[in-house]
Amino acid sequence: MARALIRTALTDLDRCPDSDTAELLTAELVANAIEHTAGAAPIELVVELRPGGCQVEVHDGDPGPPGDLTAGRPGPPPDPWQEGGRGLLLIRALSSACGHRPTARGKAVWFTLPSRATATA
Repeated sequence: MARALIRTALTDLDRCPDSDTAELLTAELVANAIEHTAGAAPIELVVELRPGGCQVEVHDGDPGPPGDLTAGRPGPPPDPWQEGGRGLLLIRALSSACGHRPTARGKAVWFTLPSRATATA
């Protein structure tokens, strides 16, 4: 569902970011939120269109910070035998910026993608 929502949000933009990358990274953030949020707590997807691209945020009820999103300080390499553990690595590698911030109900984890015109300029 998150992939469809981000695809729809980016469809009508003139110089939209790479929608395939936006879908992949959004799905990773939503999957992390589902995995780490207890019970039936709501998860919110926020897409902010900016002059140079877009920012996608996923809000969840877990106040704990995600793994390391700092590009200069990567966490331990993912275990090649495990199904998970690559989401934050993908977000760091494929977005132009990423991070997290506390919210009144937990946290927001976000990434930004430049528009295609900005990325190629």
